[in-house]
Amino acid sequence: MNDKLGILVSSDRHIDHLIGITKAAHRAGKKVTIFLTNRGVFLTKNDRFTELDGICHISLCSLCFESFKVDRPIPIVKDQDFGTQMRNVEIMKDCNRYIVL
Repeated sequence: MNDKLGILVSSDRHIDHLIGITKAAHRAGKKVTIFLTNRGVFLTKNDRFTELDGICHISLCSLCFESFKVDRPIPIVKDQDFGTQMRNVEIMKDCNRYIVL
């Protein structure tokens, strides 16, 4: 575990906070991993979402994504990054710090 920050996002209301925290952590040399679940999957359709490209790794809950009928493709999320809540658990286990938005 080398300065890794995990961020769980379950809301579609905090894109500014998500981007701000992620950019600050990246500037500080932290490796950032984000997991989108519940309504957080809607952030993939926010115009600012692509600001996260290249500064973090993003995974999301495929069940929530499908339940809310969000359209693919997602520009900065690869197909292999659609997962289950087990992916969220793996992120928690792998990070020094973990926050929830």
